[in-house]
Amino acid sequence: MLFALCLDLRLFANSADIQLTKKGRGKPGETLEKAADILMGAFRICASDNRAQSADSKKWGMLNLINQLFKIYFKINKLHLCKPLIRAVDNSNFKEHFSLSQQVTYKYYVGRKAMFDSDFKGADDYLSYAFQHCHIMSRRNKRMILIYLTPVKMLLGYMPSVSLLQKYDLLQFADIVSPVRQGNLLQLNEALIKHEAFFIKCGIYLILEKLKIITYRNLFKKVYLILKTHQLSVDAFTSALRIMGVDDIDNDEAQCLIANLIYEGKIKGYISYQHQKLVVSKQMPFVPLTSLK
Repeated sequence: MLFALCLDLRLFANSADIQLTKKGRGKPGETLEKAADILMGAFRICASDNRAQSADSKKWGMLNLINQLFKIYFKINKLHLCKPLIRAVDNSNFKEHFSLSQQVTYKYYVGRKAMFDSDFKGADDYLSYAFQHCHIMSRRNKRMILIYLTPVKMLLGYMPSVSLLQKYDLLQFADIVSPVRQGNLLQLNEALIKHEAFFIKCGIYLILEKLKIITYRNLFKKVYLILKTHQLSVDAFTSALRIMGVDDIDNDEAQCLIANLIYEGKIKGYISYQHQKLVVSKQMPFVPLTSLK
């Protein structure tokens, strides 16, 4: 009964906001915010129930209410309001015992929030759980999870297979995978522009922009493999970047990119500013991305 009421409240509030926006009345998301206040009141009642018998506890209703609140907060772009709700679940003795469907929904939203907070390891854990435990017949939900799990995996060095992307109708990412793997910045920029509308709609365009640093790393690795030396001129990297369409770059900017890669542990070495060279380790200078912490 409670679950049905909360779901209907959110859906009616969303419909009301759409109608009010069409008529030019009220602020966007205003009705959803009011619905969130009501849901939060119900959540506090459930969370504060301290009866001894856990089977009769109102705390069993917490996760459903939290998931409804997550859906509202993501819709109105107030993700900071999710933090106390996540803390409440972390501190709950019920967290491992809620229904699997509710846990999958919860992990999906917490994973998305972790991704936006640049906690990609945490996002990977949450979103992977959601994908693995989502019902096998829920293809639409699995696809939604993959939209966020795919860029997270790529940032951690795991590239998705074309067959997986094809299965879930996400071939937009296939045009991203190949340039990143090959260090082809030119093709990466073209793919981002080509599928810009889709990526922006999903809210992951800026996340995918972060893949450029991995593309730089793979490009610079190619330079290293071609020159076959552990003392690499910064000019060589600047030239490679210009070939990839970065026309307005100079050696100072190239050094900044290299310094960032060294700082992030993606290259083992140091820059000799006096000689304008990158001196890389003789043993595995380009660390596998999947091994980085």
